[in-house]
Amino acid sequence: MGIIFERKINYYETDRMGVVHHSNYIRFLEEARCYWMDKIGIPFSTFEENGITIPVLGVNCTYKYHVTFDDTILINVFVKEYSGVRMTVGYEVRDKKNDKIVLLGETKHCFTDKNLKPINLKKYAPEFNKKFEDVIE
Repeated sequence: MGIIFERKINYYETDRMGVVHHSNYIRFLEEARCYWMDKIGIPFSTFEENGITIPVLGVNCTYKYHVTFDDTILINVFVKEYSGVRMTVGYEVRDKKNDKIVLLGETKHCFTDKNLKPINLKKYAPEFNKKFEDVIE
């Protein structure tokens, strides 16, 4: 189940060429991921309140098209892989005005306890595990 996150581009996010600087997309993906987790009913704050963190292990982005100041992007967020210990989140970023794909990306994560020791959500937090299993595409 993909969730769409809509975001308007700010002037300070562009570079000398007038396009969004590539490094800003990492922030956009994180904003979209946080929004997605809120929408599926398990916000990051709920994880933290339960002593669970979700560190980023890796990021992969393929840039396809550019957007500029005042453009609006739509970020489709979805689970690509999930094991209870690790998760890969996929992203498809589109330009709202012309529906062109701007970026295809993914972030890889694991789940850890408050001591940063890897955990398996299936055993550690079955209610969170169920939410993720319900949204796998």
